[in-house]
Amino acid sequence: MLTGHALIVGFVVCLVVLFLLIIKFKWDAFIALMVVALGLGLLSSIPVTDVPNVIATGFGNTLAGVGVLIGLGIIFGQFLAASGAISKIATGMLRAFGINKSPYAMAATSITVAIPVFFDAAFIILHKLIQNLSVKTKISLSTFVAILAIGLITAHSLIIPTPGPLVVADQTGADIGIFFIYGLLVAIPGVIVGGVIYGKFVGKRLTNEGRLYESEVIDYEVGKNQSGRKEISAGLSFGILALPIVLILGNTVMNLIFPDTSAATFFTIIGDKNVALLISVIVAMFSLKPYIKEDTKTVFSDAFNQSGMVLLITGAGGAFGKVVQETGIGDLLINLMQGMNMPALLLAFLFSQILRASLGSATVALVTTSSIMGPMAVDLGVSPVLLGLAICAGGIGLSMPNDSGFWVVSKFGRLTVTETLRVWSIGGFISGVTALVFIYILSAFSGFLPGL
Repeated sequence: MLTGHALIVGFVVCLVVLFLLIIKFKWDAFIALMVVALGLGLLSSIPVTDVPNVIATGFGNTLAGVGVLIGLGIIFGQFLAASGAISKIATGMLRAFGINKSPYAMAATSITVAIPVFFDAAFIILHKLIQNLSVKTKISLSTFVAILAIGLITAHSLIIPTPGPLVVADQTGADIGIFFIYGLLVAIPGVIVGGVIYGKFVGKRLTNEGRLYESEVIDYEVGKNQSGRKEISAGLSFGILALPIVLILGNTVMNLIFPDTSAATFFTIIGDKNVALLISVIVAMFSLKPYIKEDTKTVFSDAFNQSGMVLLITGAGGAFGKVVQETGIGDLLINLMQGMNMPALLLAFLFSQILRASLGSATVALVTTSSIMGPMAVDLGVSPVLLGLAICAGGIGLSMPNDSGFWVVSKFGRLTVTETLRVWSIGGFISGVTALVFIYILSAFSGFLPGL
């Protein structure tokens, strides 16, 4: 039975074992998290007979908070992708900004598209578009790869309703509407600095020579529908994407401005995170059906295939976090941190960043870190929203070859491993640090900002 500082050492050993199981022995993250949670529980002061129940409770409580929303969010994103709405949003952004400002158009597109669609799928959907833009604008493909990839992963890690930020908001007890607003505010400078500015810098050193030829994409027309399905309009695409966000924010705004009124009660119902996304899925099912080539059952099947593993990993991360809470490691970490004078926001960022780099999954890093640190927000004396955002910022960068996203960027961005590290891994790290800086700026003005 481990106690005191020996318990912290045991916790670190468990993290090392977790890394080895996933990276070295190629275990699935779900199985690895469950095994490590069981091992830590047995080594701690938790009664042996209670360990399985603690794991089950952590798993269930985590999914009770976000499980429905994750499933609905993936279904919603799948309908948007299958209908061509994602591509239409991208071309709409390009028309709004103009071809000469295409880097900023792509940054705006990446942030917008990442809200309903997972990183890998969004990058694959849009990779032909950035190739075409590179040829038309004579801007290095590496620049556009950086902007698209960093924009997608930054929004994926910071902006609700993607799974990671949802779990973080739930674990910290933050209002979901407030968390969305500040997550968006923090994501924008991160994408501009880590994506656009750094992308232009690295693009000057990684030219298109030997990487992209005009003949490959000269006949590719931006926005042209080549699937044979009816083409969706930009207005409908943006409208469907905005629907759950408007409902969720409507709930937050109405309860802030007109509390205890019938209107606030109405928005409390339709603006509930689960209800808002359920309404959005139903609207998408009917309004997007004419634009989907596949059968609706196929769209649902693809969504279910994606959501199953995400739900299992999310639950397992919550189970591990619950075991850590029950062992009392949280209090020990607080005391250790106070002794080192390490700020809570920095500790949250570093913890999440280490897990991100080591495990290769932003979602696992966010779920695990928030499960451990989220309930400690009051004891740490920091805003739950700011603590949650710091955790999310840590999950953005330092993607290594153990991350599937690393190889998606490498393959579809036409980059070597070394170039991918320069463009994607470093760019993401810069974006995460930039986000953390802006979180500290928000912290400095927290007394004047609502919800903080």
